[in-house]
Amino acid sequence: MGPIVNCVAYREGKRLGDVAIDDIDEVLRSPGTFVWLGLHEPDPALLTKVQREFGLHDLAIEDARNAHQRPKLESYGQSVFVVLNTAQLNGETVELGETHLFVGDNYVVSVRHGPGSTYAPVRDRCEHDPHGLANGPGYVLYALLDFVVDHYMPIVNRLEDAFETLEQGLFEQSFDRAAIEHLYHIKRQVLRLRNAVYPVEEICGQLIRLHENIVPKELRAYFRDVEDHSRRLLATLDVVREMVTTAIQVNLALVSVRQNEVVKRLAGWGAILAIPTVMFSLYGMNFDFMPELKWHFAYPAVVGVTLVGCIALWRRLRRAGYL
Repeated sequence: MGPIVNCVAYREGKRLGDVAIDDIDEVLRSPGTFVWLGLHEPDPALLTKVQREFGLHDLAIEDARNAHQRPKLESYGQSVFVVLNTAQLNGETVELGETHLFVGDNYVVSVRHGPGSTYAPVRDRCEHDPHGLANGPGYVLYALLDFVVDHYMPIVNRLEDAFETLEQGLFEQSFDRAAIEHLYHIKRQVLRLRNAVYPVEEICGQLIRLHENIVPKELRAYFRDVEDHSRRLLATLDVVREMVTTAIQVNLALVSVRQNEVVKRLAGWGAILAIPTVMFSLYGMNFDFMPELKWHFAYPAVVGVTLVGCIALWRRLRRAGYL
């Protein structure tokens, strides 16, 4: 795939045909016509040429060239520059890419960087909806936002499933360092995805309130739908994050409880063993004047008293829950 994925002109919801980069400026002069240019990791020379054809702002082009931007919306006169994070799940690791969108009254330029799905399905969807596409670049912007947000949901579901699978065995076993590290990894991926989703709600709100030239009244309901989807995603991510945090805390608490149980058992057996230790150490001393030393049954009597004392203490500790 080359850096230029597609460059197509549209008018009144219909596709007019492909447009060469050098002819974009001329096409944009046609009333009611807009151009949608799709780029994938373009080089600086191509971006400079695109800037010249569409009259894009220097700062926006600089951001698109660097491709390490936070999700945001910037306004430059009658046009907007939108940065979105795309996401893909590799195993249980969230890999983020970037999409930069330049949107004006008669153009849309989408620039993809890093991991992310092709926008061919979005273009196909728009071209099969001439009524929506007749609203111009604003409808394309909505379709791209909706596509990016919809691709977050399967990732959220898979992270949630991974946590639930891990949670089932977490409370059935003793302390497992690998399980705790796995939980931290899931939590880190949840936070990573949340940082990508969170700005979408604000971006949609700004487009609805402040950019009527790009988002006419007919399209506001569409952007509110994307805003609602992102809000629900955030709520789900917050629940998963809270559950992961709670699971870690509960697991550590269970470890402490198990350690306390071990300490109680050791203390109980230590108390029991203290009885024969005291008795036998007492009779191990070299005293001549101990009356029972000359008694025939002295040894079995001492052993019996010691056993009775140990058994009595064992029963008492068992009833108290120490053993």
